[in-house]
Amino acid sequence: MPDMDLVTTIPRTPLGHRMAWIVASLLFVFGSWLIGHGVGIHVKAIAAQWLLHHAWQETLTTQQPIKPWPWADTWPVGRLLVPRLGINQIILANASGQSLAFGPGKVGNGSSFDDDSFNLIVSGHRDTHFSFVQDLQLGDLMTFQTIQGDWRRFVAETIEVVDSRIDTLPLKQKRPDLRLITCYPFDAIRPGGPLRYVVTAGPVTPRVVSETGSTTIRSVGAKGRGMIVEGG
Repeated sequence: MPDMDLVTTIPRTPLGHRMAWIVASLLFVFGSWLIGHGVGIHVKAIAAQWLLHHAWQETLTTQQPIKPWPWADTWPVGRLLVPRLGINQIILANASGQSLAFGPGKVGNGSSFDDDSFNLIVSGHRDTHFSFVQDLQLGDLMTFQTIQGDWRRFVAETIEVVDSRIDTLPLKQKRPDLRLITCYPFDAIRPGGPLRYVVTAGPVTPRVVSETGSTTIRSVGAKGRGMIVEGG
């Protein structure tokens, strides 16, 4: 009997209960890290745009490339406005992976837009700066400000989904245009898939300024020349 009393008075923690507590703790720590990492990306994107706007104002004044922070490897080359959606974003000199973490970037050769043909191709991440692209509709007005301070107006004309494995986009068009590119679908769990969402806008004319329309999406074949950019 004494032995029985001794056994019953010694507290024990079942192995299964202890392991469950350890696993739950690890999951909590790991989940908190993931949440913090995701929030950090968005905070970085917002803070960067504030610094980029400041650098853009200096660029307009000096007509010289101004880095938004001393160690930056890119600089502002344009400003994009989409009035209906309240978008006011600074466009960076390139569309590399590092640059796209801070803002939309220019696609193509050179660090400035070609003033002769003025074909604007801009890429951005679908889950930060270019998340608004999914809400664009045919007929939406967009305005682009150049380094010289000029404003060029465009209207959304086509919305396409292309496959970067087989499709290409021409870098040069016969007329001025503005193309916004991001990864697709917008709710994809994993970034960097092969599909791209492309909105093409043509120069505004009196005939099309008043036109509006619902969004339509079509796929395109593997025709054209140029490149499909890395998106996300």
